[in-house]
Amino acid sequence: MATDEILFEVEEKMEAAVEYLRKEFRGIRTGRASAGLVDHIKVDYYGSPTDLRQLATIATPDASLIVIKPFDPSSLKDIEKAIYASDLGITPSADGKVIRLSVPSLSTERRDQIAAQLKRMAEACRVAIRNSRRDGNKEVDRQQKASELTEDEAHDAKDDIQKLTDDHEEKVTQILNAKTKEVQEE
Repeated sequence: MATDEILFEVEEKMEAAVEYLRKEFRGIRTGRASAGLVDHIKVDYYGSPTDLRQLATIATPDASLIVIKPFDPSSLKDIEKAIYASDLGITPSADGKVIRLSVPSLSTERRDQIAAQLKRMAEACRVAIRNSRRDGNKEVDRQQKASELTEDEAHDAKDDIQKLTDDHEEKVTQILNAKTKEVQEE
């Protein structure tokens, strides 16, 4: 495996970690209505867990309301049950055709709890990025020991892996700062 392949594999793993963090952050409640709060909820639809976004249109007509309109009206009760079972903390109200979720504004204490949760999630992402760095460095060391890479090539590869690590950790910091700012806004 050439250094390019090692770098590609490491970068792929780091990108996957950052993308997972972005996906997780979309589901964090900020006091503002967002389709991302509910589109990941799994609904038991005819015996198989299905994402809500595949079963209904999700709209946010204003900053404090999410409207869910199922494609199949018979799935309304299943969607309602899934929202109750989720950890959103929002009670759905259904009128037979649509489900409305009124998103209450967050208290200062709750905002601080969410900010702390965001920091924990970001740190877990950083750990995943560092694990990718470790795996890449181990592969470089293995190849150097097997005389597949020279000492200079191994040193350059490790420098490149560290640069990738720094870049991805900076992305995590930017994503965290943006989401924390969003949560702290009233």
